[in-house]
Amino acid sequence: MSTIELALRVFIVDDEPPARNRLRDLLHDCSEQLALEVVGEAGNGQEALDKLMETPVDVVLLDIRMPQMDGIELAQHLNKLPKPPVIIFTTAYDTYAIKAFELHAIDYLLKPIRLGRLFEALTRARAAVPVQTEVLRDLLPEPRKFLSIHERGKIHLVPIEQVLFLRAELKYVTVRTAEHEYLLEESLTALEKEFAARFVRVHRNCLVAKEEIEGFEKGGGEEGEGSGWMVKLKGLDELLPISRRQQHIVKEFS
Repeated sequence: MSTIELALRVFIVDDEPPARNRLRDLLHDCSEQLALEVVGEAGNGQEALDKLMETPVDVVLLDIRMPQMDGIELAQHLNKLPKPPVIIFTTAYDTYAIKAFELHAIDYLLKPIRLGRLFEALTRARAAVPVQTEVLRDLLPEPRKFLSIHERGKIHLVPIEQVLFLRAELKYVTVRTAEHEYLLEESLTALEKEFAARFVRVHRNCLVAKEEIEGFEKGGGEEGEGSGWMVKLKGLDELLPISRRQQHIVKEFS
């Protein structure tokens, strides 16, 4: 087997070009003693996800603080890849994250990154396993900015601000935007907890975006439990039923 086949495939994600260049130089120095190959880099989360769907890698050196999407959220989306990479976070500060990483034995590099420390982290990465999504969620104090959807063999990021409603159907949750409908394999209860500031429950199987509520109409309701009220969302013709238990939202949002 050749050295290339054994080489650790490494990908760099950092929104600052000088930081990416610095890592490339350090990785080049590491390669004198450790078989590795830098297979790409990205300056933001969306670009990283797009490239990593096309190019599987072993290790991602991932900056925590980035605009639009931070590194911890990106790591959650990367966990949905067929073969998730091992993540080594990089950070210039963030005491909270460092304490949490140490608690969960997650590897991180403190900037400015030193050659010896990088070498140690890469050596450990050969035997490491991807961090569990549940652990990453605990590390992230704020809700995600995107939902990651499997679609036609790819992972599609849907901005949470575009989501009109989330509706549980069998083992999936339907994610509805003004233009599209997606299927998400997550728990509606967990989504309600994470996005409590944005969504309100109107039914045992449905959450709607508070800011997208346009009004309410009297409807047929559901036999046995319907209140007769339906909620209308901006940009959507479909009316969603409000259960009797949740009908108090009609007064709250009218």
